[in-house]
Amino acid sequence: MSKPLISAIVAFLCLMTSAIAQDADAKLDAFFRSHLEESFRMRPLEATMLGDHRFDHLMDDISADARKGWLEHYRKQLARLPQELAYDKLSRNSQIDFEILKDELLRNIWLAENTRPFEEDPRTYGSYISDSVYTLLTQSTLPKETNLKNAISRIAEIPRIVKTARETLRDSPPSILETAILQNRGAIGLYEKGIFELVGESPQLDQLRAVCAAAVTALNEHQVFLEDSRRLRANGEWRLGRERFAQKLELVLNAGMNADQVLVDAEQEFVRVQREMYVVSRQLWSQYAPGKVLPPDDDAGRRETIAIVTKAVSQEHGSPESLITDARATVGKIQEFIRAKDILRLPEPDRCQVIEMPEFRRGNSLAYLESALPLDPSGVSSYAVSPPPADWGADRVRSFLEEYNQHMLQVLTIHEAYPGHYVQLEYSNRCPSLIRKVLQSGVFIEGWAVYTEQMMLDQGYGDGSLPLRLNQLKFYLRAVANTILDHKMHCTEMTDDEAFQFLTEGAYQSEGEAKLKIIRAKQSSTQLSTYFVGRMAHYRLRQQIQREMGEAFELGRFHEAVLDHGSVPMKYLPELVRTRLKSAR
Repeated sequence: MSKPLISAIVAFLCLMTSAIAQDADAKLDAFFRSHLEESFRMRPLEATMLGDHRFDHLMDDISADARKGWLEHYRKQLARLPQELAYDKLSRNSQIDFEILKDELLRNIWLAENTRPFEEDPRTYGSYISDSVYTLLTQSTLPKETNLKNAISRIAEIPRIVKTARETLRDSPPSILETAILQNRGAIGLYEKGIFELVGESPQLDQLRAVCAAAVTALNEHQVFLEDSRRLRANGEWRLGRERFAQKLELVLNAGMNADQVLVDAEQEFVRVQREMYVVSRQLWSQYAPGKVLPPDDDAGRRETIAIVTKAVSQEHGSPESLITDARATVGKIQEFIRAKDILRLPEPDRCQVIEMPEFRRGNSLAYLESALPLDPSGVSSYAVSPPPADWGADRVRSFLEEYNQHMLQVLTIHEAYPGHYVQLEYSNRCPSLIRKVLQSGVFIEGWAVYTEQMMLDQGYGDGSLPLRLNQLKFYLRAVANTILDHKMHCTEMTDDEAFQFLTEGAYQSEGEAKLKIIRAKQSSTQLSTYFVGRMAHYRLRQQIQREMGEAFELGRFHEAVLDHGSVPMKYLPELVRTRLKSAR
């Protein structure tokens, strides 16, 4: 057989293989679109939060029977997936998407069978009470009158939601109940006043006032119910236990690591980061503890050195009134550095705004990034910063401001916005795969944000400022400590006092920050581990690729190769990045 004929046959077979893969890929896309359509009809809020606005006028049926229907839908889709789609005929990219969808269905089934948020966690209803409306008014790109019409329709459903909550909720752990009480109070404020500030002038105001009045009445009744529950029924068990924690962690991380491996990794990293903090603190000692003798170089002395210096550095902070302004001030210089050092190409246009966190969202953290919705990506993103609540005493406010001093605010902006969450999620929204747009990995997302904190300083941001480096290390130590806390709070009998001592003495956190973190650990099992696990995966991949490429390695090109594939589970990233780096930037 002649060489030209062989070449022609090979070319023909490649075309056939490509055509078969394209057909299989199209079937997977159609399957997922059908899956989403059914999911959205059962849970309109999910559609809204993803940016599909066809269901914005509807509110979920969250009755027990309806929730059984959600579980049956997951089971049915999991069974149909391998029956209707031939995995081996898919392109490699679509095989990854197939696996992402399968893992998501398995995770949803496990959560439905092993957790009871509607019965035990009153915060669950907050998404229906507040987020369902707030998202319409702040993130939807539909006309204002359409969004307000849909919001009015949903607000009218709030009495039904809180009635279901009162009929469904049983025992709730005290820490979770306290946060729900605070957030429901914020929701009352939203419908009494906040929503009218958001909306401004509108011919629909009379309708809005009428439904808000009914909602406030229902929410006030719900507040009484929650506060009575504090006294009568707040005795639920928040610990997952070793077996369920391990199962949930593997499903959530989807990173090829089990709970014991994660804990060992975190404990080793905890020691390493403390050592780095000591080196930096020793260099700053004479500046922040003038005239004092450096403590002995033993375990106790090193901890004392770090504690004294971090406490002194933390005094360099603004006022409660300037916190939002101070956060905004960090943005410009960080963006300028990213461009100058070619860290990556920033999204154009920039659609990130720095806002004051709404009261009903406050309770567990200083800041968050609310990204433009994946299915409505031209909307705005919000970097929300929470000022100290008005009812806090002077000591608590002071502790809060010390924790988020002028150095830490810069690290926070790197994490939440540039080049952290805002930039990464803007890239993610460009991903052509619908599955990856919708089913995002929290480990990838949080890990990237933590990775960027050290990377930016390593590349020269801050001009070698040691107070800034100390705060970056402290912020990272928090992520490592959170992982240890997450495991020990749910898998052992670690008490609140033991946890408090670990966070304040071992991780140098302020009293207020430590108390909030203990509450969060009880409320969000496994989520606190995503930051550290994701960061280590991103960091280790960077080291591997840089070694492989040697002098040809370009940091900006590498970062864009990492972000080009959506927010995928970390176990797929090495393969995807190496493939992307074979092409031009």
